[in-house]
Amino acid sequence: MNVKFINPFLEGTISVLNTMAFVSPRAGKPYLKKDSMAVGDISGIIGLTGAARGSLALSFSEGCILKIVSSMLGEEIREINGDIKDAVGELTNMVSGVARKKLEAEGLNVTAAIPTVVSGPKHSIVHVMGGPSIIIPFELDEGPFVVDICLSDGT
Repeated sequence: MNVKFINPFLEGTISVLNTMAFVSPRAGKPYLKKDSMAVGDISGIIGLTGAARGSLALSFSEGCILKIVSSMLGEEIREINGDIKDAVGELTNMVSGVARKKLEAEGLNVTAAIPTVVSGPKHSIVHVMGGPSIIIPFELDEGPFVVDICLSDGT
């Protein structure tokens, strides 16, 4: 997977969370994920086509997503509920949108599907392309989350 496809998603994640939730996630060292087990408790997944083909998933620990959505909504939310699931889908869509805009500036046109949200302990994420994905881990004081990307060029 080409780094030119990864950096826009990393930058998009930081930008969206800074703007929408007023949090500053700390990025960790990317690594290769070879199985379909989700890293978090709730995940948003979105398919991508065009110059890059595959899918993006954002997978949040419970503590992390409760902090993010509570900050976004300006009220404390204590459990994963419908508002949290809606917010995960919207965050996934926004990160995808920022990343696609950055890719477009590089002459790469990428379109996205509608995000799907999956939650529960030990859920799995099966990427459209199959095979391994790149995990970019992030950390907030309230817990971790990851950007899970499986892309290939559109050829």
